[in-house]
Amino acid sequence: MQTYLVGGAVRDRLLGYPIYDRDWVVVGASAEEMIDRGYKPVGADFPVFIHPDSGEEYALARTERKTGHGYGGFVYYASPDVTLEQDLLRRDLTINAMAEAPDGSLTDPYGGQQDLQKRILRHVSPAFAEDPLRVLRVARFAARYAALGFRVADETLALMRKLSTAGELSYLSAERVWQEFERALGEPSPGVFIDVLQRCGALEILFSEFAALQRNPAWPALATGLAELPKTQERFAVLTCAALLIENIAADDIRPRIEALCLRLKAPRSYRDQALLVSSQQAGMLQLPQADGEARLAVANGLDLLRRPERMPSLARCFDNLAAWLNVDGPPALERLQALHRALTETTPAQLMQQGFKGKALGDELKRRQQAACARLTF
Repeated sequence: MQTYLVGGAVRDRLLGYPIYDRDWVVVGASAEEMIDRGYKPVGADFPVFIHPDSGEEYALARTERKTGHGYGGFVYYASPDVTLEQDLLRRDLTINAMAEAPDGSLTDPYGGQQDLQKRILRHVSPAFAEDPLRVLRVARFAARYAALGFRVADETLALMRKLSTAGELSYLSAERVWQEFERALGEPSPGVFIDVLQRCGALEILFSEFAALQRNPAWPALATGLAELPKTQERFAVLTCAALLIENIAADDIRPRIEALCLRLKAPRSYRDQALLVSSQQAGMLQLPQADGEARLAVANGLDLLRRPERMPSLARCFDNLAAWLNVDGPPALERLQALHRALTETTPAQLMQQGFKGKALGDELKRRQQAACARLTF
């Protein structure tokens, strides 16, 4: 029984990247031996076990055979006679197909080190084209390492295009697509993820809402700006809003379009809500200097500033990012939002009740004073 560190941990150590997760492969052992040693099986159909002390994943060396469509259409064969080289052969990219022994020696049968040096993302074998999820994974790796000069090999891009045109992408579940998309949004160059998908024909299939945006001449500037936002849900909100702007979507159609997108992708509610807030109020934010008190109050209420002031910094980053992309100058959005919030809090319902207002008159007077306070603001 021999144990090797494999995959991303080996790759990132060689690149000098921080290592957060470690995966191990075990050669020369059976499932029974693993259980006897105290390892806990993850599932009945997959030879992966949890180390009793570290909690890290240890997988038996295995081969696989394609039996159906999609990323789940495989039969796995795990046995003590499966070699390390056979296990590495089934992996997606050469830079992910290296293994490190306990003594530090490296097993690299498919040229992973060389491709790291050449900054190339290259598939290990033609079996790459059997798993459509790898289209998204390669695009995500491209987004992670683009700043280091990595590019997708032409022959790998050709296989990704083959998967796209063959209809295999339709077998991916929405959950897996979102998982890869969300992770890509968190990479240093999220725009590269979109670019690679466009180049292999997958963008129109998986994220058709962003296809027109990616083809627009202003896309490179937006892609650069996305990387400056610290949170993935901010990047999603800006990307979604920009796509709607490029398509010139009417204000009344913004909500249904975003809700349909998020429902299809099974995006979390926090992503949907941020995209809705930014997209519905972006025009109003740009027009604040010229707007009257009523329009300014509508923006403040649309963003729910009175009840959710903690969201202002995140929303402001999105508005500033979009303003920069649109080449619109003005004070920082956070200053505008904070000014609106102060205007809303100048008068409280309790103060008006002390003055004798109640019922509908109370609501009307509060709105009148808030509008007046908003109208006095100078941006």
